[in-house]
This record gives sequence, C-alpha cells and structure tokens, in this order.
Amino acid sequence: VGCGTAFYLGLRGARTILSGPCRYIQEPTYENSTTDKSLSVAIGGATGFFVGTDTAYLPAQNFLINAVGIHDTTPALAGCVIAGTSTSLGFLSAQSTLNAIYPSGKLWNDGK
Repeated sequence: VGCGTAFYLGLRGARTILSGPCRYIQEPTYENSTTDKSLSVAIGGATGFFVGTDTAYLPAQNFLINAVGIHDTTPALAGCVIAGTSTSLGFLSAQSTLNAIYPSGKLWNDGK
C-alpha cells in the first residue's frame, strides 16, 4: 500500500511539474487521476511481491518465501532473476484482478 501510494503521489507531482515544459506529459486531470490510481495499484502489487523475496523480513508471515524467497546462499544472478520474477508476478496478479473487476475503458492500460 505504501509503495503504491508513493508511486501515485510521485506520478501526480510529476504531472504537475512537468506538464508545462514537456508537451507530451498531460497536466493533472480527473480522468488521468483515475488511470494513475489503477497503475499505482498494479505497481503496489509488484512492490509487495518484491518484498516477499526478502527471507529475513518477517519469515513467519511471508507467504511468498517458498516461491520467490532469496536466501543468503542464493547466487547473485539467480537472485536477480527471482526478484524480477516476483515483481512480474505481483504486477500480473494486481493487474489481472483490476482487469476482472473494472469495466473496459477505466484502467491505465485501456488506451484512451
């Protein structure tokens, strides 16, 4: 929740600051605030699953530890692959849920 919120606030702030000097960045509107929210939820899902790679952080509560946990003995390259996989799984899980719940045309990836 925290990472998704931080992403949303940063995205809205960037729209506010950069929409003037950068012609391809839309200024903040109600319409793009709703699509920015759905993107932020998907990013929040990705970061949530990424946290699941840390086997030292609350291991008793980490339901992802066996699937995408990176242990101290995991080689660096394998850890990179596992981290990328966990991030992809989190994004896919959150985005798929949003796609199932919301009608067409309401999410960030519906192309308006």
